[in-house]
Amino acid sequence: MVLPALGESVTEGTVTRWLKAEGDTVAVDEPLLEVSTDKVDTEIPSPVAGTLVKILVGEDETAEVGAQLALIGAAGAAAAAPARLPLRLPRPLRPGARRRSGSGRCPGPAPAAPAAPAAAPAPVAAAPAAPAPVAAPAPVAAAPAAAAPAADAGDAYVTPLVRKLAAEHGVALSAVAGTGVGGRIRKQDVIAAAEAAKAAPAPAAAPAAAAPAKAAAAPSELRGQTVKMTRMRKVIGDNMLKALHEQAQLTSVVEVDVTKIMSLRAKAKDSFLAREGVKLSPMPFFVKAAAQALKAHAVINARINEAEGTITYFDTENIGIAVDSEKGLMTPVIKGAGDLNIAGISKKTAELASKVRGNKITPDELSGATFTISNTGSRGALFDTVIVPPNQVAILGIGATVKRPVVIEADGGTAIGIRDMTYLSLSYDHRLVDGADAARYLVAVKEILEAGEFEVELGL
Repeated sequence: MVLPALGESVTEGTVTRWLKAEGDTVAVDEPLLEVSTDKVDTEIPSPVAGTLVKILVGEDETAEVGAQLALIGAAGAAAAAPARLPLRLPRPLRPGARRRSGSGRCPGPAPAAPAAPAAAPAPVAAAPAAPAPVAAPAPVAAAPAAAAPAADAGDAYVTPLVRKLAAEHGVALSAVAGTGVGGRIRKQDVIAAAEAAKAAPAPAAAPAAAAPAKAAAAPSELRGQTVKMTRMRKVIGDNMLKALHEQAQLTSVVEVDVTKIMSLRAKAKDSFLAREGVKLSPMPFFVKAAAQALKAHAVINARINEAEGTITYFDTENIGIAVDSEKGLMTPVIKGAGDLNIAGISKKTAELASKVRGNKITPDELSGATFTISNTGSRGALFDTVIVPPNQVAILGIGATVKRPVVIEADGGTAIGIRDMTYLSLSYDHRLVDGADAARYLVAVKEILEAGEFEVELGL
């Protein structure tokens, strides 16, 4: 089994977790290991059915695309292999793989390894089996089965991702039975426990106690802990620092009256769902307006090629949509957004967001953005000074939509009305984009949204 190609720009991946141990039986397309790249974390399925004979690239080791990860033989091929030790020994590096710096998986010095084989004979694994010597071969096969109950949910290793997910869903890890290797708790176990809790009938006294309990949020399970920084968090941090250090960034803001957009959405959302099969959120209107304005303001949809001393003005609008996932910020890309209507943008946005949250997104779907939109308003932020991603010159931030009293000019007079208002912020690289350029683009987006001429697309 080799590391498959995970995208055009991905040349290597780091094994973050093996989901099977040597000697385990695997089925075709059954998840075998988890791999992390600079773009995305993903599960790699087994290409064939059989037995995992040998793991060639250990956890926290990095391999190039095409490098061998493991050997998979016919069913039962590992029966003659020596029994695995209860404790995993640090593996030496293999050709094509390298140890990630700071992984902490090999704390012991190299000379300590030769001492371990003395404990390798079968009696170690045979200890829990029947005392009769005739039954000696049986413990070898029984050892993997005994591993699951031996791992207590409270003592088993739990990844920071799983702890965060459990905290968000209010799931007590001590009450979750892990289905991973050695009884390890996986994210699927937490989600299943959360769904089971929702389905359980509430006790009769719950309504009376609900009011005071709702006021205080449950303490995070991360309080007081020091955990290893995930690869995804490191990649996000490196990209943000790179962008801030290499660009001259600043932000401009405009206020937009989106009352007509909200009214159109309220009128069309039911028929839109029935016709298109996806919900109509406000987001597609902002994406449509942003993409339409980019066509007239090419300086916003561009890239600085520092090595060549040139500027590329793109002829397509590939818009990245920032998505808040359990692993951190991810930005899937709507390719050719400027050529899509509201329905097309809605479907593509829903598809990409679902893939991100289901850990099914591919590196190619996360690359190629020429412009990005971040909707922090969906989490209640009034507006945000968002950071321009690398290889782009601008990013649009959408603030929360709130009802406010506003002065309205109508019929030659003024009045006070309650309107749906939001802030749009544009962060940009001043090396290419001047303040006037940013203002002109923002005003163009504002005018498209306030005009709200989407009736035909919505079938109204």
